[in-house]
Amino acid sequence: MENTYNINSERAVLSAIIFDPEIYEEIASKLMAHDFYLPFHQHIFTAMEELSREEKPIDEEFLRSRLTSMGKFDEVAMLDLLSANPISNTAAYLTEIKAKSSKRLLATLATEIKKFVIEDDLPAEEVMNLVEKKLYEITQNNTNEDFRNSKEITMAMMDEINRLKAMGNSKLIGVDTGFENLNDKTSGFGKGDLVIIAARPSMGKTALVLNMALKAIERNEGVAFFSLEMPAEQLMLRLLSIKTSIPLQKLRVGDLMDGQWSQLSAATSELSQRKLFVDDGGYATIHHIRSKLRKLKTQHPEISMAIIDYLQLMSGDGKEGRQQEVSEISRGLKQLARELQMPIVALSQLNRGVESRDNKRPMLSDLRESGAIEQDADIILFVYRDDVYREAQEKEKEMKAKANGTEYTSSFKNKSEEETEIIIGKQRNGPTGTVDLIFHKRFTRFVDASISPAFETVYEDADIPMKETNINIDMPQI
Repeated sequence: MENTYNINSERAVLSAIIFDPEIYEEIASKLMAHDFYLPFHQHIFTAMEELSREEKPIDEEFLRSRLTSMGKFDEVAMLDLLSANPISNTAAYLTEIKAKSSKRLLATLATEIKKFVIEDDLPAEEVMNLVEKKLYEITQNNTNEDFRNSKEITMAMMDEINRLKAMGNSKLIGVDTGFENLNDKTSGFGKGDLVIIAARPSMGKTALVLNMALKAIERNEGVAFFSLEMPAEQLMLRLLSIKTSIPLQKLRVGDLMDGQWSQLSAATSELSQRKLFVDDGGYATIHHIRSKLRKLKTQHPEISMAIIDYLQLMSGDGKEGRQQEVSEISRGLKQLARELQMPIVALSQLNRGVESRDNKRPMLSDLRESGAIEQDADIILFVYRDDVYREAQEKEKEMKAKANGTEYTSSFKNKSEEETEIIIGKQRNGPTGTVDLIFHKRFTRFVDASISPAFETVYEDADIPMKETNINIDMPQI
């Protein structure tokens, strides 16, 4: 067991802090109390943390007093620590202490695996999930198995309040949704939130999350996208249309003018450098997503959001019916969001029942297999575009008139920009209500309704530019 700890390294680091308390913050950002092997060293590091929080000196006198009040003081161990030679460069010692700590955690995990398999006789799939979870925690070297006491929770909450205070009047305290109006209502997606975005077909279910993903990667954040229905190349095609304002249909057939080719080349070059990771295998279980996302998050800590398109295409074990499968999936996604401390955004289908109502705006009961999803989700958003239903109704009237041998002139005008409602059906820590966006159909792009519509000249049928009048229009940011 001696290769799993080094007492002298631990003494050297702790001694260095006592002789130069200014280095405590830097060391505390890399080590935790459990990284020390000797119990007294764990206690003294905890005491240092408490004194730092209380803005008291981290010196021999205060440490002795704090450890005595904790009933953890050891005179001999303290003298050994103070007699250690102080060091100026702690980096190598920190690396060694962290490595030894990880070895001890791995040794403990090996014992636990044997217990899971032999004594507890757990199913193999459950054992693999537990092992993957614990391995992820070890790579982060931050286990969370013990109870958290009131003092720790209170101090953590005060740190969060101070962080929010430092942000001034900013309403955004979570991950930016990419839309100001939605941020105002949600304060952003919280770390650990399960966000469900639901809609009927043709409402832009997928388009909305691609807008969110694009804005996130443009902020140099990372996004993991599980696409169970669409190849990665089609997703990229849509992202390029959103970014360049070149109609999606034009991109699909390569019908571009010289200027648009240059624009496309620049956008492609930029997006190729961004942190977008797509799994388009077309098949996923909760175990598949857990394993892949844990690994990806370890390799790329900058990932701020995961998107799943869409929840009903995920597979379960099939043992107890589809509702039980969806319950297992939604609960698993919520637990994974909390574990990885990042929002997971999952798209979901709505029941056909919404079509039979006069008011077709979705509500919670319209979610397919709604019980589990509604319970586990922190935020549920519905995408609703009234023009989709108005256009369908007008087409139905035209067909009926044609079948009856009568004429019918439709009053519906197909618009390039449609009003969209994002209905917040549930928000665990905030208000419900409606957020207004504008949908640019040709580019599958959403923008805040408060921003002026984009002024763009699109040459649909000719390569000859139209003469533009001299109009002053504010161009929105895309």
